[in-house]
Amino acid sequence: MKALLKTLCNLDGVSGDEFAVRDAIEALVAPFADEIRKDRMGNLAVLRRGASNEKTRMVCAHMDEVGFIVTHIDDKGYLAISNVGGIDLRVAQGKQLRVNAKNGKVYGITGVTPVHLAGEDERKSVPKQMYLDIGAASKEEAEALVSVGDFVSFVTEAADFGEGMFKAKAIDDRLGCAVLVEILRQNVPCAYDTWFVFSTREEIGGTGAKAMSFALAPDEAIVLEGTTAADVAGVSGEKRVCCAGKGAVVSYMDKSTIYDPAIFAQLKSLADENGIAWQTKMIVAGGTDAGSITVSRAGVPCGGISAPVRYLHAPVSVVSWADCEAVCALAKCYVQSK
Repeated sequence: MKALLKTLCNLDGVSGDEFAVRDAIEALVAPFADEIRKDRMGNLAVLRRGASNEKTRMVCAHMDEVGFIVTHIDDKGYLAISNVGGIDLRVAQGKQLRVNAKNGKVYGITGVTPVHLAGEDERKSVPKQMYLDIGAASKEEAEALVSVGDFVSFVTEAADFGEGMFKAKAIDDRLGCAVLVEILRQNVPCAYDTWFVFSTREEIGGTGAKAMSFALAPDEAIVLEGTTAADVAGVSGEKRVCCAGKGAVVSYMDKSTIYDPAIFAQLKSLADENGIAWQTKMIVAGGTDAGSITVSRAGVPCGGISAPVRYLHAPVSVVSWADCEAVCALAKCYVQSK
C-alpha cells in the first residue's frame, strides 16, 4: 500500500480538478468491481456485492486536496492566486507550486519581499493576496501558458521519513483512497453490498459526497480520513488533538456532525477484538464528508476512521505508517462485519 500511497499523493487533484486522481484509481479498481458509477460531480463509486443484500453500506474517502486557483494575471505576468480549501497562507510563502494548465504543468514560486527589505509589520503579517511567479515577462507571455481558473497544487515528492514515518502532500485524503483501493484489490469479502466511494470537493464543503450519497441511498456509511495531529513541539495536553503513532482515530464528533453512537461502539469493539491500536480526538475539531452523508435523504448513520496527520493542509504532511496500517485493518474489519 505504501507504493500506492506514494503514487496517489504525487498526483495533483485540487478540489474541482480531481480527474487525474479519479482516472488512476478507476484503472486500479476496475478489475475488482461488480459495478462502477461516475457522476457529474466527478465522483467514482465502485460496488462490491456482499454475502447479504439486506442493507447497503457506503465507505467513502475523498480524492481532492487543498490548493489554489488562478484569479488574475497582472501586466507583469504574475499570477494572483486564491486558496481552495482551508490553508494557512503562512505555509505557502516562498514555496514552489504547480499549475495544472491547458498545455501541461507550469511551475512557479510564491514570492515574498526579501527579509532585508521587509518592514517589521510585513514580516509578522500574512499577505492578503498571494502571487505566483512563473518566470513570465509580461501578461501576454503568462497567458500563453496559463489561464484564469487553472488549479494550482503544492509540489512535494512523497517519501519515507524518519523512523516509520511517511511524508507527502495530499495525505488528506489519498490515504483513505489507498485503503479503499487495497480492500478492493485484496478481494476482502463484504458482509453486505458495499459501495466504495471516491468523492470530490470535500475540502470545499463535501458537495461530492452529498451528491453521491443521495444517489446511492446507503443504509449506513463510514468515512476514511486524515485528521489533525498536533503532537508537535510546543503543544501539550488536549491541544495535541490526537497523536501520530497511537493508532487509528475513531470519531465520535467533529464540527461537521455527531457520528452514529452504534457505529462508534462497533468500530471500537472491532479494534479491540482484532488487536488494532485506536484512539479518539481529545477535542472536537475539523470536519469530514460525514457532515454531508449524515443528512442525505432521510439521514444516514455514519462512522469515521482517520489517520492522525501532522501539518495537515500544508506543502508537506507527515503520518505514521503504523497508523496507516491500523486504519486499513479496521476498515477491513468493518466491511466484513455484520
